[in-house]
Amino acid sequence: MVSSLELAAAAYCSIRDRIRSEDPKIDEQTLADTVEGLTVVHEIITAIVRSALADEALASGLQSRIAEMEERLARIQDRADKRREFAKDAMIDLDLKKIAAPDFLISIRTGTPSLVVLDEGVVPTAYWEPGAPRLKRQELLNELKAGSEIEGVALSNPEPIMSVRVR
Repeated sequence: MVSSLELAAAAYCSIRDRIRSEDPKIDEQTLADTVEGLTVVHEIITAIVRSALADEALASGLQSRIAEMEERLARIQDRADKRREFAKDAMIDLDLKKIAAPDFLISIRTGTPSLVVLDEGVVPTAYWEPGAPRLKRQELLNELKAGSEIEGVALSNPEPIMSVRVR
């Protein structure tokens, strides 16, 4: 299309310049109408813009479809998470540590405790990052796991973790 447009633009300029040189007193509207009737540049540009409009409409439709598919993906991921949580809870309630299926293995193990900040106001300053106040969570967690008692923080009860290994 670009080469057709370049050729049409060259013809347009050539015809316009020739008419202007032969009739220097021609008004701009008459010149524009005459050159438009003698060239195809307007049709080519119109076709290019029409194609751009079609591409924009397609892109808009795809954006809408992508948004719908992302919502669907989120729903499916949420459903999978809920099903895994349900299976984990059932195995914990029934005190099942392992289930072997032909295509995967399910096991329940004890998780690791995480940091629970009970009262930030009483946490010693040694556990705050310099600058804007921010807790050094990893350092606090390591100290608590090592047996230290630090005011304002504690370890959570470890949550069981279900692991699924696909064969």
